[in-house]
Amino acid sequence: MITLKNVVLRRGAKVILDSASISLNPSEKIGLVGRNGAGKSSLFAMLNGTLHEDGGEYYIPAQWRMAQVAQDMPETEQSATSYVIEGDIVLLAAQAEVDVADASGDGDRMAHAYMNLYDSGAHDAPARAQALILGLGFKLSELDNPVNSFSGGWRMRLQLARALMCPSDLLLLDEPTNHLDLDALVWLEAWLKRYQGTMLVISHDREFLDAVTDVTVHIESAKLTRYGGNYSKFEDLRAEQMALQQGAFNKQQDKIAHLQKFIARFKAKASKAKQAQSRVKALDRMEKIAPLLAEADFTFEFKEPANLPNPMLSMQNAYFGYPAPEDAPEGTPPTVIVQNVSKSVLAGQRIGILGANGQGKSTLVKTVARALAPISGEMLEGKGLNIGYFAQQELDVLRPADNPLEHMIRLVKEVTAAGKISGQQTREQDLRSFLGQFNFGGDMVKQTVGSMSGGEKARLVLCMIVWQRPNLLLLDEPTNHLDLATREALSMALNEFEGTVMLVSHDRALLRAVCDEFWMVSHGGVAPFDGDLDDYQRYLLDEAKRQRDEAKKSANAAASQAATAVKAAAAPAKSSDSVKPLKKELDKVDQQMKALTAERQPLEAKLAATTVAADMAQAGKRLKAVDAELQQLEERWLELTDQIETATA
Repeated sequence: MITLKNVVLRRGAKVILDSASISLNPSEKIGLVGRNGAGKSSLFAMLNGTLHEDGGEYYIPAQWRMAQVAQDMPETEQSATSYVIEGDIVLLAAQAEVDVADASGDGDRMAHAYMNLYDSGAHDAPARAQALILGLGFKLSELDNPVNSFSGGWRMRLQLARALMCPSDLLLLDEPTNHLDLDALVWLEAWLKRYQGTMLVISHDREFLDAVTDVTVHIESAKLTRYGGNYSKFEDLRAEQMALQQGAFNKQQDKIAHLQKFIARFKAKASKAKQAQSRVKALDRMEKIAPLLAEADFTFEFKEPANLPNPMLSMQNAYFGYPAPEDAPEGTPPTVIVQNVSKSVLAGQRIGILGANGQGKSTLVKTVARALAPISGEMLEGKGLNIGYFAQQELDVLRPADNPLEHMIRLVKEVTAAGKISGQQTREQDLRSFLGQFNFGGDMVKQTVGSMSGGEKARLVLCMIVWQRPNLLLLDEPTNHLDLATREALSMALNEFEGTVMLVSHDRALLRAVCDEFWMVSHGGVAPFDGDLDDYQRYLLDEAKRQRDEAKKSANAAASQAATAVKAAAAPAKSSDSVKPLKKELDKVDQQMKALTAERQPLEAKLAATTVAADMAQAGKRLKAVDAELQQLEERWLELTDQIETATA
């Protein structure tokens, strides 16, 4: 059990926790919620030992193993599989102990070391790591790619896989869904539901919290409050609590007013002075119930579009993708991702764009947004079409050295040059006022964007989109850096928007609230999706299973082909004299691999069954030697096969 008793926690001059107390039980799945800056990540830092309490008592079982997602960007040429395997610190420690035991020559130590290595799952570590990598959306062909070959978002997925790889009693997850598509998110939910330990998760995705948590801890005003149930249950309980508290406050105010009136009337009268004085003391002693002045939530609205062309957009036999790279040989064809699309986008439509990772959702949106040109086909725009585009990488497009006011001034110049100004206010003071509506008030209008949080940058992008008065909104993962309150504000604004919305998002609550129809991007095409988001989640799980089955079939087919190649290479055949010795050696290597493979299974069984230290040490040492020899033979087998193929070709 984790317990905090009257804990005081500071970060610099700021008090994060002030006499906070709470208990968290083993195997509970806890969602940690609260406003940005309330101290959620600081509490995580205390749990993992990065910060230490400034007062009170804090206890976590010493024997508990902890896992969490590293926040740094990995930089390594290791393969994705090897990098994730290293997340299993238990396995790494067991391997290190085997190396030390071997060097020591101590039979008892060697026996225990090899037994521990076996119990740590060394035999199936690659398979476990690859299951995590594939579940988080990587392709089978990427398992052995260097970590540095992936973009930042994909490398953070590998950090998540490392955390899940590590056996743990306590799992800390800080915004684990930020870099995930909906298909990877559905897989992660299923994995976390099976997790046996205690889990604390910080997330702004309400459906994710509802799916994986059974307890909610709310951090507010430097206090921790525990609620039984997931996030939706917490919201219900919190609303009831606030209503009761507000009622008690109102009742108290009536009583205070009555006492103050009595004091004012009779304090000056000698006959009533004693009674009045007792009222003053009662007033002083009365426990003040703080008024529930809800912090001003961030709210905004989209301006009414200047016009609504219908249809907004018409696509006829359109092919979407990417042109050949500039340095590609002449005649290199473009890469087609989505093909033969014939659809219209009408005024007032609310379209959710679905599709598994890599199927072309963002490619479709980028082409509609004019960020990519269609490879072929027609894209006919309605007269007066005005697109507001929020791209996944939109935050990177902002200029880190510029402030919000400079961004708005530059935007005014750009749209004026394009002849698109239609009644928007353009004076600097008007722009300052407009920025203030998006919580960029006071000195924040002059704060450099590079020093802002992801949520503040997302608000600035939304501000710039709203100012342009679009009639077609293209939103590609707009909620990645938004907290729950801002997501609610975005949902309300989109529902009141009179134009057309096309939305790609892994936030199912936003998709449910905003969209009334769905398009599915899959297998190179776009088609209506006949179902709701629950149907889509089932589709994703079925699709993931299908891909795993295909991967197994491919692996089995490759193994069969390899066996056939061995037989063919070992069989007598008409070949040149230079090939004969290679085939002879290949036959020998094949026989050695078969013998070692046959020896391996009884060694594993002996290691698992024996209790005699000397026997355990002997079996463990031999098993390690067998594995090392097998690896060398496999590498030699591949070299010989390549040489034979080259010679015969």
